[in-house]
Amino acid sequence: MKKINLFLAMLLISASSFTEVKQINISGTITSAHDGLPIPGVNIIEKGSPRGTVSNVDGKYHIAVAGETAILVFSSVGYVTEEVLVEAKKTIDVVLKEDVGALQEVVVIGYAEQNKHSVTGSVAQVHGGRKAKRTQAKTELAPMAYEVMDEMELDMDVPLPDFNTEGYTTIHENEFLKATKNPLSTFSIDVDVASYANLRRFLNNGQKPPVDAVRIEEMINYFNYDYPQPKGDIPFSVNTEIAACPWSPQHKLVHIGLQGKIIPTDHLPASNLVFLIDVSGSMQDMNKLPLLKSAFKMLVDQMRAVDRVAIVVYAGAAGLVLPSTAGTEKEKL
Repeated sequence: MKKINLFLAMLLISASSFTEVKQINISGTITSAHDGLPIPGVNIIEKGSPRGTVSNVDGKYHIAVAGETAILVFSSVGYVTEEVLVEAKKTIDVVLKEDVGALQEVVVIGYAEQNKHSVTGSVAQVHGGRKAKRTQAKTELAPMAYEVMDEMELDMDVPLPDFNTEGYTTIHENEFLKATKNPLSTFSIDVDVASYANLRRFLNNGQKPPVDAVRIEEMINYFNYDYPQPKGDIPFSVNTEIAACPWSPQHKLVHIGLQGKIIPTDHLPASNLVFLIDVSGSMQDMNKLPLLKSAFKMLVDQMRAVDRVAIVVYAGAAGLVLPSTAGTEKEKL
């Protein structure tokens, strides 16, 4: 009898271990209980797992969790941490209460004095006329506070929140559809190419790219193909090819390539470009200002005599650094 019970127990354990966990996509908005405004930079993690994300400037977030029993943890400096059981919810909006103890010392964003010892990680909060000042800080004055954090030697024990919001929406594999039941097929003709350069960045840094950063269509579209130009008034040429599927020879792969008409640039209207650039300390990373400078050199090479460019900076410095300059002055640009 004991052997039978043991066998049944093992069967139950085996069955439970093979139960498929269905991922659930959760989204929502995080706001403050005090004034109802969205809170950016809130850390959202699935408890007990490495999955996590950060709310954007509008307080919105998206995350894929393991199932209905998952627990989401919402935390941010200056607020009380909240834990929410997912259950069957697809949308979870969270209202965070202020942590009064953590907010005893805050940065007042604006033109008032800012004391070195009073700087904490909670830079988004403002005391006195809170709603008006906080809205203004979000749109106009926030760089001032972040610049203070960049340039001052902060003597604080609380670590600053991680404002790196790089994340990728989960890619869901397309299901197989029989053509006899689904004879209509559509596809987008816009061309996105960012995934190739993004994966190259990860690999050059010795990092394994996140799974959802690998977007096959963008890697294919990254390269130029020697498709023929369209003829006459037709805006694009259609190029097709059919081949056996390497991993499933009984199926066929269809390759469709579109070549848009190349528009001559000789008679384009003159461009008058004005760039507003953040030059704070946080912009010195190689993938920020240095990358922008490399892109600008490519832009200067393509500028014509009729084109002009001006540059204004803010944060680390402020004001006009390049008055409107003609495209022929390439050394100056």
